[in-house]
Amino acid sequence: MALKGIIGIQWGDEGKGKVIDWLAASADIVVRFQGGNNAGHTVVVDGDKIVLHLVPCGVLHEGKVSVIGNGVVVDPFVLSEEMDRLEARGIALTPEFLKIAARAHVILPIHRRLDGLVERFKGEGRIGTTGRGIGPTYGDKVVRTGLRFADLVRHAENGEFTDRLRPLLAEKNAVLSGVHGEPEISLEEAAGELEEVIGRLAPFVCDTGHYLRGAAREGKEILLEGAQGVMLDLDHGTYPYVTSSNTGVGALGAGTGLDPRSVTEVMGVTKAYCTRVGEGPFPSELDGEVAERIRAAGNEYGATTGRPRRCGWFDAVAVRYACALNGVDSLVVTNLDVLSGMGEIGICVDYRVGGQTCNGILPAELGDLSGCESVYEMLPGWTEDITGATSADDLPVAAMALVARISDLTGVPVGYLSVGPDRRQTLAL
Repeated sequence: MALKGIIGIQWGDEGKGKVIDWLAASADIVVRFQGGNNAGHTVVVDGDKIVLHLVPCGVLHEGKVSVIGNGVVVDPFVLSEEMDRLEARGIALTPEFLKIAARAHVILPIHRRLDGLVERFKGEGRIGTTGRGIGPTYGDKVVRTGLRFADLVRHAENGEFTDRLRPLLAEKNAVLSGVHGEPEISLEEAAGELEEVIGRLAPFVCDTGHYLRGAAREGKEILLEGAQGVMLDLDHGTYPYVTSSNTGVGALGAGTGLDPRSVTEVMGVTKAYCTRVGEGPFPSELDGEVAERIRAAGNEYGATTGRPRRCGWFDAVAVRYACALNGVDSLVVTNLDVLSGMGEIGICVDYRVGGQTCNGILPAELGDLSGCESVYEMLPGWTEDITGATSADDLPVAAMALVARISDLTGVPVGYLSVGPDRRQTLAL
């Protein structure tokens, strides 16, 4: 049995989708274990770009089982639409090859409404949420008022759908109208729309934890697919500018129902530079011509939101922290091709706070992290186009020197490189 965790170790958008799609060719099962449709995994197959928000990347390989784990919060309307788009591409989705955790919590339309409304109260302290209802749904899960697929499917079968929905909707409507002065959502309207889409998804809902434990006992190869990066982890990221779930290996067992001790390998995915979407501290952020050049070359716009990403040099302090936190065994360095043509390339090797170096330690206090000064090491760049490289031997000396320095500074070997968006543009070292 091989149980591999694939996680992003920056602020998300590291290219996890491509890496997981590439690894899925030799796997049996791919499992999403956290997040919601605030994540977008982009995969390019023979020049055709496919963006997935909830369905794991293994779905693009025939005969692979895709599992949406219990740690994911699922908007059933978004999932249904995503399934329609995949089926329109000729990808057949059946309960044999797509499974939804019965214990996964459901994002309701009222969660989306409240998400955007709450953000407006924060002023300059806004988080930069995608407004897709992920935070409010995780909040309901924590205070034990949420609805799960198991609950909704069972009550739909018993004709008691509105009974399960009524108390949650009553509470949310009180906030919607009383706090925000917005129109309420009627029980009949909400129940009618939701019951229809739950009915469509019901055949795919099962005890995925039981299924995965059985597959592990049978020796199946399972990939565990992270959604957001470690620096957005609810506990260990740049709080409060984080996502609403745990994004690292600590969530692998909780979000799947698998024994976390059975994980055999953790692979960390990182860009050769760094990006961030939304608000929050970003120590190695660049502005001006260099940032614009990276953004244009890397097409750095959010797959989910379309927002331009903030761009900066590789942050070895943050990546080393994320690797140590998650016991990363090897790195996959993506978007190396984006840096072609740069005269010199920077790496952030330390921070200064109040004139004092941090000695490679990531500050926990938001003010320190937001106000820190990055210490850079500059390396020579290269001019060659590397997108056609088929092995590491084809890469310029300067490109391999950058990769070697990343490994040195993070303390983790680099196992694979990505030199372009297509799944075939992946090199083993």
